[in-house]
Amino acid sequence: MSDLTEQSRFPARSVAREPNAERMSEYPNFAALSRAEREGDDFRIVSRSRRSPVAVIAPHGGDIEPGTSEIAAAIAGDEFNLYCFEGCKPSGNIGLHITSANFDEPNCLALVSSCDRVVTVHGCRKGKQTVFLGGRDAQLRDAIHERLIARDFRAAWPPNSDLQGVSPRNICNRGRSGRGAQLELSRDLRDELGRDSEKLAEFAAAIRAALAT
Repeated sequence: MSDLTEQSRFPARSVAREPNAERMSEYPNFAALSRAEREGDDFRIVSRSRRSPVAVIAPHGGDIEPGTSEIAAAIAGDEFNLYCFEGCKPSGNIGLHITSANFDEPNCLALVSSCDRVVTVHGCRKGKQTVFLGGRDAQLRDAIHERLIARDFRAAWPPNSDLQGVSPRNICNRGRSGRGAQLELSRDLRDELGRDSEKLAEFAAAIRAALAT
């Protein structure tokens, strides 16, 4: 984990994924999920290939971790590849959560395997207006941190190991470089970005600026 300047340090805080998702994961992989759930009724897959070396991924989109699909789409814009796995059940969408280290939906793996940089967008329950930054790409992670701070967003390193995204099997680290960045957004921040299109555009611009470095 790279060092932070004193100006950009934040106090550690206890956080957890969107309603205890790690503990509530019903399926160990996509094969198990697809045997029990119906595409189109229970989940849907959004995959847009734009011949870009960058992929923006929401592996727990739709109603699994609300707001993450929309944020990923804003970051991707019309330039970057986009993938969202979305829960669309009337209720119980958290049961569609596959942990990031086990996320192996074939379309997603095919997309990220052709990309040099991968950014994943997730939701967590706690933290106030905060983006927790993880992943194995320290350079990209630091650049995202710098750009977010410059635009008055609150960014920090995750205090909990389950949010750090450093496993080589984590979907953010399965691009060509073996390193990516993971964004964990608190629920209140995701809700605000969903209400405020200008702030969402600012957030997306910060991530896109980091990806341009």
